[in-house]
Amino acid sequence: MMRLTWVQPEDLVGHALHQAAYDGIDVADLRERWVAAGGNPEPLHSGASGRAVGEALRRLALDVLDEVDGRPSPFDVDEPTDLDAIRAVAPGFAAGRVLPEPGHGVLLDRIQGAWTGRAAGCLLGKPVEKVPRAGIREILESTGRWPLNGWFTAEGLPDDVAARWPWNRRSAATSLAENIDGMPEDDDLNFPMLNLSLLERHGAALSTDDVAAGWLAELPAGRVFTAERVAYRNLLLGIAPERAARVRNPFHDWIGAQIRGDVYGWVNPADPAAAAELAWRDSVLSHTRNGVYGAMFVAAAGAAAVVSDTVDDALDAGMSVVPPASRYAEAVRFARSLPGVYDDFESAVDAIERRFAGLHWVHVLNNTALMVAALVFGQGDFARSVTFAVSGGWDTDSNGATVGSLAGGLSGSSSLPEYWAAPLRNRVTSTLAGFDGIGFDTLARRTLAVSGWMGET
Repeated sequence: MMRLTWVQPEDLVGHALHQAAYDGIDVADLRERWVAAGGNPEPLHSGASGRAVGEALRRLALDVLDEVDGRPSPFDVDEPTDLDAIRAVAPGFAAGRVLPEPGHGVLLDRIQGAWTGRAAGCLLGKPVEKVPRAGIREILESTGRWPLNGWFTAEGLPDDVAARWPWNRRSAATSLAENIDGMPEDDDLNFPMLNLSLLERHGAALSTDDVAAGWLAELPAGRVFTAERVAYRNLLLGIAPERAARVRNPFHDWIGAQIRGDVYGWVNPADPAAAAELAWRDSVLSHTRNGVYGAMFVAAAGAAAVVSDTVDDALDAGMSVVPPASRYAEAVRFARSLPGVYDDFESAVDAIERRFAGLHWVHVLNNTALMVAALVFGQGDFARSVTFAVSGGWDTDSNGATVGSLAGGLSGSSSLPEYWAAPLRNRVTSTLAGFDGIGFDTLARRTLAVSGWMGET
């Protein structure tokens, strides 16, 4: 019997109970009721579906999910999802354009660097997605390649290590060094490309409804995951886009919206606030609170990265649009402080793991802390930044993509190392209509055209 992952009510309850507890919501009574009925109170990992259950337990699962949705969190005050409430506390919305404005040619190079860097970082992380940090290190140490400084390879990998830490089965055939021939399909590229096409159609007027319609028209349900799949299900059930993130969705604080935000920054160079508002309209389709801040942060940081010169400029822009008392802002501040405490990146990641112990490997907070740490320890160097991000584990392809995007935007395409750019062949594979085989140079020109940038050539 086929069972879909990420949408079966009985499979979502463990995630909902876990997230609720992390949000300070008392759900002891719900957990007790669920366990007494024979339900599994623990989150399922790696998208696995649990055992088939009877209709009575499924109905109870729906009741528990609805009850969790209705209970307030003590974090609600400091972590609003409403845009006006975010604007009221995030200082960046009052600032407008506060960054240097480069010429047309420079900006085009920066945007192409961001697209290319996003692809390279994603591709680096693809074969070890779902492999824990300890496994990544053992793979590399067993072949004398630790610390990570290049593409993963199966060459020379001992059989016992390969059996203990298998590559991501869907990705190894196209993402190991011996197999790379262009950028293979990945949601970390599909979402930004889809968002580019939506912006070409709707411009700055892009709405949450437009994003929802774009998903239903362009993305098969099987190509979206976690919060996005729940939102997709809710749309098909007739739930309005503005509510799709809030109904039986225990993944609302996960990383999915964060991987969609870059392009909103690239079409708003030097304007973090405008970038963040577009990212908000996209992200609230599937996420709330910290999940939404992830998209806004990346969009604002991306708007700065393509016009600025330092990692700090990009991170400052990202922080300017996030509620300062939120757990997301705290995660960024914590990660930025780590170079002052630890001399080496590995010790910093140890600290991140201690700080965020217990969170799922796709949650936004632990992954954001790792992403920011990779950037501040990498200090703008593309290779160091993306290899730090991927070697730290968790959501390796998404973190590699976002770090690669920001580092690539800071450097520009002309300054990206040939080692990382050449294997991509200036080519992306995609099932999105009109994007299969597209080059990063074409993506950059289309992005710049949407931005309406009129700087000097």
